[in-house]
Amino acid sequence: MKNYFAALARYNAWATRKLYEHVDSLSDDDYRRDTGLFFTSVHGTLNHLLVGHLLWFRRFAAGESPRVALNEEVETDRARLRERLIDGAQRWLPLIESLADSRWTGKLDYTSTKGVAMSLPFAPTLGHVFNHGTHHRGQITAAITAMGHPCPEIDLVWMLQAEAT
Repeated sequence: MKNYFAALARYNAWATRKLYEHVDSLSDDDYRRDTGLFFTSVHGTLNHLLVGHLLWFRRFAAGESPRVALNEEVETDRARLRERLIDGAQRWLPLIESLADSRWTGKLDYTSTKGVAMSLPFAPTLGHVFNHGTHHRGQITAAITAMGHPCPEIDLVWMLQAEAT
């Protein structure tokens, strides 16, 4: 279990860096353009990914449940948002490696953003964290492609192939 989630954590960091290789080349107009995404723009969706990291990492690492809206713009500065997302993605692997084997079959107790107490299975909920990032990175790549820009290949298998060579 730990090895699988360690691979997902590595993938999360790898895919975030690869995505930014293309996001960095967007003009500010394209970066902030309303592209019809649930969180409006590339910037809005990246901000949502940061909100997700802030919520879930603290839930898993410290048992804390921060109160933040899912659509809150927690970082207005484009360069700082990039830095925080990449740094945040790199924090998951050490956390996963530090977990006791018994933790994987336990529960994660937290309070939702609506103030509701939750108790969910630990491993599948951690899986949600990485699945959530994949989902929104996919939305961003679709938006970038629709704007006529190239996008990276960020499927998990590409990272695994790179690691194997």
